[in-house]
Amino acid sequence: MLHLPSIQACSVTEKKHKHKDSWSKSPKVGESNSRTATYKKGYVHQERKTQNVNLEISPHRAVSAVRLMRIEFGGAFADLLNEKGKGSGDNEMGYVERTLGFCTRDLDDRDLRLVTDIVGGTIRWRKYLDYLILSLIHDPSSFSRMEPLLLQILRIGFYEIVKLEVPSYAVVDENVQLAKVSLRPGAGNMVNGILRKLVLLKETNSLPSPQVEGDDRAQARALATLHSHPVWMVRRWIKYLGREEAIKLMIWNNSDPRFSLRANRGKDFTRSELASRLETLKVPYELSPHLDDFIRISTGMQSIIQDGLLKEGLCSVQDESAGLVVSVVDPQPGETIIDCCAAPGGKTLFMAACLEGRGMVTALDINNGRLRILKETAKLQQLDNVIATVHTDLRTFPEDNSVTYDKVLLDAPCSGLGVLSKRADLRWNRKSEDMEELKSLQDELLDAASMLVKPGGVLVYSTCSIDPEENEERVAAFLLRHQEYSIDSAERYISPEFLTEQGYYFSSPVKNSLDGAFAARLIRCS
Repeated sequence: MLHLPSIQACSVTEKKHKHKDSWSKSPKVGESNSRTATYKKGYVHQERKTQNVNLEISPHRAVSAVRLMRIEFGGAFADLLNEKGKGSGDNEMGYVERTLGFCTRDLDDRDLRLVTDIVGGTIRWRKYLDYLILSLIHDPSSFSRMEPLLLQILRIGFYEIVKLEVPSYAVVDENVQLAKVSLRPGAGNMVNGILRKLVLLKETNSLPSPQVEGDDRAQARALATLHSHPVWMVRRWIKYLGREEAIKLMIWNNSDPRFSLRANRGKDFTRSELASRLETLKVPYELSPHLDDFIRISTGMQSIIQDGLLKEGLCSVQDESAGLVVSVVDPQPGETIIDCCAAPGGKTLFMAACLEGRGMVTALDINNGRLRILKETAKLQQLDNVIATVHTDLRTFPEDNSVTYDKVLLDAPCSGLGVLSKRADLRWNRKSEDMEELKSLQDELLDAASMLVKPGGVLVYSTCSIDPEENEERVAAFLLRHQEYSIDSAERYISPEFLTEQGYYFSSPVKNSLDGAFAARLIRCS
C-alpha cells in the first residue's frame, strides 16, 4: 500500500490538490505550513486571463520548480512525479503559469526525463543542498526568510551542478533567467552570485562538507546532512543496523529508483509477451529471478506509459518485494481471501490473478475513493469477477461480520521506511513521533484481522518497513495475545535469501536490491 504522512486505519489519506493551490500563500522557509506569507510574485498568480508563453526559459527547470513547490506545500509526490505521463500536460502548464506568471513550450521526452531526475533528486538531497546554500549565502539568517520559489530555484541549480554535473554555464545562466523572469531582477542577481560561488568551489574541490566526528549524536547529525536524511532516522538505523549498514541504506535511498512490471494473467498476457513489447520499445529489461510474472526495468517508464501497456491493463508497476508478500500468502484457485488494507490494490490484483477465475478476493479499506480506483483497475485487468470491495474500518468490521476466510492479508499502514528510494519525499514527511502511533494502530488491526481467519487458515501480516519495531516486535506481541496462532515458516514460498531465522520474509534494500518489506505467515490452530 502507499504510505503518506497522515495516519489512518487501513489507509493513509492523500492530500488533495485543489484547483486553487493549497500553497497559493505558501509559508516562508522554516515556517509552519499553517502560517501564511504575504501574497507576492513567486507564489501564485490568482488570475491569468491570457496565456503568456516565454520561449527563453528552460521548460524542464520551470516545471521542476513548480512541482517542487507543489510537493513541499501539500502535493502527493508519486502522482506529481508522473503527472505529465498521465496526459495532464495542459493542467500542469496551467500550474506553471499561475505560479510563475508565464508558461513555457510543451515538454518533450528529454524534458520529461530531466524533470523526473531533477524533482526526485532535489527532494532526496534537500538537506545536503540546504546545507550548501546556507554555507554560501552572505547572511545565513536570510535563509529562513527566503521566498519558497527562490529557494527551489537555488536547490535545482545546486543539484544540477553538484549531483548531475550539468555544465555550469548552462545551469547558472538558465536558473538566473528563471529567477529574474518569475520573481524580479534582484532575485536573479542573488542566484547568479550564489551559483558562481558554488561553481568555483566545485572546480577547486573545495565544497564544504560536514565532519563526521565528536560523540554519537554529533556523528549522526553529520551523517544525516552528508547523506540527506532526518537525524532521527539515522540514529534509529545506527541503533538497529550499525553505522556501516546505515550508510549503505542511505546510499541506496539516494540512488535512482528501480522499477518492476508484473504481466497481468487476468488478460492472459504473459511475461514473454511483455518482454517482446519492451524490446519493441527499446526499453532495457531483466527477468526477475524470484517471480515468474515480473520484469525489472531501470529506464524507459515514459515509453511504457506512452505505449499504453498500463492503460490497457496488460501490466502493472509493482515492486518484487510486494510480489513476494503475495508469494507468502500463496493464493490458490478456489480460496476465499481478504486483503484487509487493500488500497491502492497492487497485492489484491496479483492475488486475484493467481485464482485463475475461481475463488474470491475481498478488498477492504477505509478510503472509499481509493477503493473505487481499485474497482476500475480490476475491471480494466479483467479481474472484477474475483474481486469484491468493502468500504469500512477493519477495527469494527469483525463485529458486524460472521464470514471467515481461508487466508487473510493485513498489509498494515506503516512508516514506509523500506521504500524511501521510490518515495523521496517520505523521509521529510515522516516524524519519529509517528512510530508509536503506528505501532498502536498495527496492534489494533492485527487483533481485528485475526478474527476473520478460519480455523486452520492463514493470517499474513506485512509492511513495507525495515524497522523491527513495526515487524518482528509486532508479531511477537500479537502471539503473546493470541495463543491460538503459531508461526508458519515462509521457507516453502520464498527463496532462502529472504528468509529470517524466525521464518519470516524480509527484503533488505542493501542486501537484495529491492524495496524493504516484511511478512509473517501465521496459522490459526483453533
